[in-house]
Amino acid sequence: MKMKIKQNILLSTILALSAPVFAGDVAPANNKHYSPNVGDTFPNNVFFGDTHLHTSYSTDAGMVGNNLGPEEAYRISRGEAVKASFGEWVQLKRPLDFVVISDHAEILGLAPAIKEGAPQLQESEWGKKVSKHATTPGEEPKAFDMFVSSLTEGKNPLAGLGLVKTYWEKSTAAAEKFNEPGKFTALIGFEWTSVPGGNNLHRNVIFRGDKSKADQIVPLSAYDTVDPEDLWAWMADYEKNTGGQMLAIPHNGNLSQGLMFDDVTLTTKKPLDKAYAESRMRWEPLYEVTQMKGDGEAHPFLSPDDEFADFETWDSGTFGPYTTTKKHWPREYAREAFKRGLAFEKNLGANPFKFGIIGSTDSHTSVPSAEEDNYFGKVSVLEPGRASEDRYEETIIGRENPDEKSRIHAARVSASGLAAVWARNNTREEIWDAMKRKEVYATTGSRLKVRVFGGFDFAAADIDRMDFAKQGYKRGVPMGGDLKTAPAGKAPSFIVRAIRDTDGANIDRVQIIKGWLDANGETHEKIYDIAVSDGRKIGKDGRSKSPVGNTVNVEEASYTNSIGDAYQQAYWKDPAFDAAQKAFYYVRVIEIPTPRWTVYDAKHFGRELPEGVPTAIQERAYTSPIWYTPK
Repeated sequence: MKMKIKQNILLSTILALSAPVFAGDVAPANNKHYSPNVGDTFPNNVFFGDTHLHTSYSTDAGMVGNNLGPEEAYRISRGEAVKASFGEWVQLKRPLDFVVISDHAEILGLAPAIKEGAPQLQESEWGKKVSKHATTPGEEPKAFDMFVSSLTEGKNPLAGLGLVKTYWEKSTAAAEKFNEPGKFTALIGFEWTSVPGGNNLHRNVIFRGDKSKADQIVPLSAYDTVDPEDLWAWMADYEKNTGGQMLAIPHNGNLSQGLMFDDVTLTTKKPLDKAYAESRMRWEPLYEVTQMKGDGEAHPFLSPDDEFADFETWDSGTFGPYTTTKKHWPREYAREAFKRGLAFEKNLGANPFKFGIIGSTDSHTSVPSAEEDNYFGKVSVLEPGRASEDRYEETIIGRENPDEKSRIHAARVSASGLAAVWARNNTREEIWDAMKRKEVYATTGSRLKVRVFGGFDFAAADIDRMDFAKQGYKRGVPMGGDLKTAPAGKAPSFIVRAIRDTDGANIDRVQIIKGWLDANGETHEKIYDIAVSDGRKIGKDGRSKSPVGNTVNVEEASYTNSIGDAYQQAYWKDPAFDAAQKAFYYVRVIEIPTPRWTVYDAKHFGRELPEGVPTAIQERAYTSPIWYTPK
């Protein structure tokens, strides 16, 4: 009996203690959760990827040595070791978080179709002839020349045969196979390769959705049109007819002879108007500012007070026979476009150049490597597996130009770059949405982590807050955001954090670059150093003129992190703010000097360094701007 009483008492005690468990959901006191993160919806992760990767499905890749299709490209992107086209094994130092295979739309899949004996090729005399050249030893260049000639003529020799649709659906199937929400994102995309007169107006088109929507179309190509306004109309039709969403990302204004950020439309040559500006920003929220064919953030001629502006500069030629000169440069570089966009906005009521910025590789090897010490040539005939003189001397730009000074050779190809995206989860929808809202930044290959918020109520103490990001979103706007008319007596202030790549170099400095439009309609820019390493001082002019130093050992192809900082943070308030002036602000993070890929090459192959390229570079990150727009 006593034992039974004890058991009943014990059972009653357990039930009393566990009552809340059986009571269902209990509201927290004062409606506050113990966990401070409950209800958070702001982006709390940065994901690194490549929005511009070509496989053998791109004719200018598959017909010049690339044997790796979309599946191999995804495997490499996910971190697997894969044998490259010329026999060398390749593996990224770390997997990418996301990738867009953006194969050229123009006869997409031609090279693998020839190898596989696709029946559509036998339905056309052109198809029979190009197949014969491509499969006859010594005649392969003739096949590629046939393709280039068709682009020049603007006529698709295989139109209506269904070849592109076949390989487009194979590409989208590969994206579905390798897309793994939360772990790896395979966004569907393609490149629209507009080259009017040999001038680059390329756009990468990126889908938000899956194969079921993407397969309802075949990619628009330069055979259909070379005018971006036609591309935007096609994108609008896609969204209307499928319920899907897409955006386009231009790149390489430096090869456009001033057409990328021109004052007039391409076809009609009419001055830009409000409708054009609104359409461009509706469909093209981003710009690819750095990649294999040079860096497009700034130019030393346009920004003579910027000692970091001359970085991987390609400014002399195009894909055609023309030479680019300084008269074209103001309409080719991102910073100048940001400035000119302010003037357009004042005059038109809309800004055609209000874009965020990313980097990507534009690799044509199926290898999305942006690492200087893992450089795979960007074009398969320049892969290290060949190790020929072509790796330095092959002409990349200016083949049709008789002026040797306008040509750019392979040694000047850049290892750049990467796209960094702030999102909450690694999914197609969240990566795409971050791109759409411009909460993204570019790096030249390093995985620097950079965050910036702008507002009117930040204080110096905010950079040390443990809830830095939560306060940033609550009281300001992130990169890509907009600040409206300033409260009376207040100037915009910014809180910035930058963390070095865990496998990379220390940070030299963090800068804010401001551009503005004065009362006379003139644009201006100014660079402010807001954090510098190693105890260097920032002067009253906002600059630290002392270089960080250089630990690069060229002979050993090495450097040390004995200089610079692993982490920098700063609070900065605009000291010259005029509440009536339109402005933009973006962050640039500069690393300490490290060896360029050509230095690693020279050591590995025991070769002489090529002329005309630096032995050391300073990798960097550029954030999307924050704009200030008074009423």
